Amino acid sequence: MNKRLFDIAAASVGLLITGPVLLVIAAAIKATSPGPVFYRGVRVGLGGRTFRIFKFRTMVIDAERRGGSSTSNDDPRITPIGKWLRKCKLDELPQLLNVLAGDMTVVGPRPEVQHYVDMYTDEEKIILTVRPGITDWASLWNPDEGAVLAGSVDPERTYLEKIRPQKIKWQLEYVRRRSMAIDLGIVARTVATIVLRKPPPALEAVDDHKLVS
Repeated sequence: MNKRLFDIAAASVGLLITGPVLLVIAAAIKATSPGPVFYRGVRVGLGGRTFRIFKFRTMVIDAERRGGSSTSNDDPRITPIGKWLRKCKLDELPQLLNVLAGDMTVVGPRPEVQHYVDMYTDEEKIILTVRPGITDWASLWNPDEGAVLAGSVDPERTYLEKIRPQKIKWQLEYVRRRSMAIDLGIVARTVATIVLRKPPPALEAVDDHKLVS
């Protein structure tokens, strides 16, 4: 199956199925917090080109001026409804619009902000040869990044030291081994995680001598 055709079909069906939920969430955000419904942060995509991501806004409107891009679950910038949206991963649903637009794919490395991409080594720049995605192996390895950062006095440093190195390894592994069969497996595990509301079976750590199954 052609990956782009799969993306268009999956995003279209996803938006049709979740449409009523999206409208309810949008109304709840407007009713409980001043500001826009969507967060449109700049991310780096295929070939290093930037685009604006669609996410439901889960933080106060001046959040970027109040702190860094790494966000813990106890970050005071998160709105009350934002905490729930993040916990249920519902804030990510509008990215189906990015998939339809061709900025993103359903399965692929999560898009990063520019200053993290600027840290890429020559080897890591291979990540930019594929479209960024809504979910990937790194998302399954660490489904609740905010929980890892919670309680940290320096979430940015904790992210760089504890999360980013392994996240990069999973993304490189995906780019090297990607296939439609692997994509369908990642989608199935992601849906199961969201529906069952519990972490997926643990993925083995990626190292220089071991490949994931």
